[in-house]
Amino acid sequence: MTETQHVIALNPYRKGNKGKVFSNSMAVYDKVIASPEIRKMIQQIRGELPIPKVNANDAEAVKKAQDRLKSELPFFCPHYGIFKNNVRRQENAQPESFMFQTIIDVDDREYVDKAIEKARELNCSDSIWNGSLLHLCYSARKKLHIGIRLPVGMTIEETQKAYCEALGVPYDESCITPERMIYLTDKDSEIYRSKMWCAVLSEKEILMRRQAYLDRGLTVDGRGGKVNSLQFKVNSNGKNNENNRLSGNDGNTAVSAGSAVQPAQPGDSHGADAPHIGDSGGNQDAGGLGAREKNLIAFDLFTQAAGLGGMEIDTVGSRHSSLLAIMSAGASRVMEEEELMKVVRVKMPSYYQENDCHQLIHDFYAKYADNTKPMSREVMRVNALAEQKASQQVNSLQLKVNRADGNHAVQGSNLQAQSTGEDYPDPPEMPKKLPKLVELLISRTPEVYKPAVAHAIFPPLATHLWKTRFRYIDNVEHEARLMTLLLAGTGAGKSSVNRPIDFIMEDIRLRDAENLKREKAWKDEMLRKGANKDKRKRPENLIIQEIDADMTNPAFVMRTAEAQEHFLYTSLNELDQFDALKGSGSQQFRIMCLAADPGNKYGQTRVGTMSVTERVTIRFNWNASTTIQKGQRYFSKVLTDGPISRINFCTIPEREIGEDMPVYGTYDESYREALRPYIENLNKVTGLIECKEAFQLALKLKDENAEFARLSQDRTFENLSFRANVIAYLKACVLYVANGCKWEPEIDEFIRWSEQYDLYCKMRFFGDMIAKENFTAQRSSKRGPQNLLQILPDNFTAAQLLAIRLEHGLDAKGTDMMIRQWLHRNYIRRAYQYTGKRDSCDSCDSFEKLKYRHDGMVIES
Repeated sequence: MTETQHVIALNPYRKGNKGKVFSNSMAVYDKVIASPEIRKMIQQIRGELPIPKVNANDAEAVKKAQDRLKSELPFFCPHYGIFKNNVRRQENAQPESFMFQTIIDVDDREYVDKAIEKARELNCSDSIWNGSLLHLCYSARKKLHIGIRLPVGMTIEETQKAYCEALGVPYDESCITPERMIYLTDKDSEIYRSKMWCAVLSEKEILMRRQAYLDRGLTVDGRGGKVNSLQFKVNSNGKNNENNRLSGNDGNTAVSAGSAVQPAQPGDSHGADAPHIGDSGGNQDAGGLGAREKNLIAFDLFTQAAGLGGMEIDTVGSRHSSLLAIMSAGASRVMEEEELMKVVRVKMPSYYQENDCHQLIHDFYAKYADNTKPMSREVMRVNALAEQKASQQVNSLQLKVNRADGNHAVQGSNLQAQSTGEDYPDPPEMPKKLPKLVELLISRTPEVYKPAVAHAIFPPLATHLWKTRFRYIDNVEHEARLMTLLLAGTGAGKSSVNRPIDFIMEDIRLRDAENLKREKAWKDEMLRKGANKDKRKRPENLIIQEIDADMTNPAFVMRTAEAQEHFLYTSLNELDQFDALKGSGSQQFRIMCLAADPGNKYGQTRVGTMSVTERVTIRFNWNASTTIQKGQRYFSKVLTDGPISRINFCTIPEREIGEDMPVYGTYDESYREALRPYIENLNKVTGLIECKEAFQLALKLKDENAEFARLSQDRTFENLSFRANVIAYLKACVLYVANGCKWEPEIDEFIRWSEQYDLYCKMRFFGDMIAKENFTAQRSSKRGPQNLLQILPDNFTAAQLLAIRLEHGLDAKGTDMMIRQWLHRNYIRRAYQYTGKRDSCDSCDSFEKLKYRHDGMVIES
């Protein structure tokens, strides 16, 4: 009899990212709920134990602490076993991993006891609920979760409504979403568990249930609308369908049409032992696991390159160093972290169940992954070979669907699932009603560019303010220091922001032109005079606000000093034009940071009489644009140093191929005249400006960000939100002043959207990079010097030793010397007759330990 497979989409970590879940066996689930830490958290949430540093007599403080603890609990998703890229989103729920089960949430304590009794009664009744009960468990607050099997053909929503009615409890419509998550509670909270809870159903039952949905015009997982790629057919003549394979959502080989979906191996089984996987660790279920064929092939090739070909790499004691050696050999260069996870799930299923495996991969990528470095020739060769082999396998694959009336060949492309587009959600939509100034400035802009222009207008607007201050919610006075960077693809229309900026800066440019003439005349006069003649001093009141993109650091300091506390401004077509300000070191990043900080000091001291010696406060607003990839590379070395959080980011969505060209309106005299009053309002205001509405809005947005940070437990988002709130507040103040110090109701929603959009861009383009950087920086050494020979398996290769050295912060060059020392000291010996040069080692060389063995033996040499 075939053993029942179980799978659960689970995030087993405390304070885990709510957007991430991983397919695991029930062994991981059981390990989590049995942990003393979870037990203690549940007791604290229920008030059975005190919460440290929380006054037990303060009911509000206790409740807030309990809410926080609950949000930190591990969680799982009951409806699906696999989410694409491990991202918990509705569109990422893989239809073929639907579990045909749901959880009823009894959220009123007065119904709990009655519901437990009634659930057991329904389970034994002659109704459709007979045998449906799978799980009974108290929730974190001692309410109730009831896990049940969906009746054949009924959707989650229909089941929830019908069962709640039969149970006599209120129906909760929030419980029916595909990506729904449930917080885990401790082992003692579990009342009943069927062996079929989170179980993969039999092949026959899956086919029956899918067909019942298809007959209703639903998808195979009971959602509305047919998905052509997932129209599974019932084998009406009873023949074996094991060769009828489907294409997964990423276009790769998925599970067989007639097989039970098995996204994860049980914790106590080995992938090669399963009947649907070959001796190699197999590819039959590879697509179901999300691992691409090319990556599986590449992993095998890098295993051979690491000298581990033909060896069992999933063995306790050596699997850590084996995987490390494979990644070091080049596997980490040809696939992303998430892709390697999927491959390891197939190739090393036992090790994949361990947290150490996930931590090892994450740490390795965080420390060594750098896609900006060129691949070695060997890595390129292996990658090309893997592509070639994968292509050959795809081209030779012909999918067949067995039907009662004969066999019909079906091309793989006909079975491809519909693409869901990018995994990242769309940016927040701009409000329909806008402040009058914003509406005017974007009125000639095509729809697709309006969000970018709505952000780009603020640095040039703020540049008109002089000695104007606004008190932020932390009681610090700020000037309108605003910097905007537009990140978008090549040909996306980044120049769309230029015309509105030109009109905003028109009056400043006219004054700058006059002063530039004065400066040029003075320079020409100095050139005509001899070295010994008296030279006129540099002209006074030489205020030139718009600076050149290629200005050097001394020139920047001089322009700032002469600006008499006016803002400097520039608009850059490419971000790397800032490099002219580098000076000695990366001064451009320092200038970016200081430009946003009130009361900053910057300058230079030089000995030469003709050199610039000044100490100034930087007031520098700017616009810049670049491609997404260039922007990520430009800031890659200063992710946590401050520039990113201080800059307002925006983007332009990628247009469909072949889409009509956007058409601009006419920027004419009427546009200029409509803008003039707003510019005049900005020019005439000075001093401390109090805007109560902007102040209250900043407080409200700060609280909204804090609430989201608590719910998402995303430290990166929280850190970025602090400065984003300051930027949004200053934008609101600029609009207030430009409008004649009058508040418009539309400012509220526009500024809220503006801040959300800014944070969206920062998290989308830099969020993961910052999180990895923080993770690496926060790691501290938790171990002293270690005996590396003890860590290695009793039989190891040079590649495994190299990987261990790299993991412990040692360089690769010392590997040969270490081996020679160990050989000389009789710590190890070669595992085969060596005929090459004595002073060099190949990565495929293998060795046997004579001392510090895991079996405790000491072998005489």
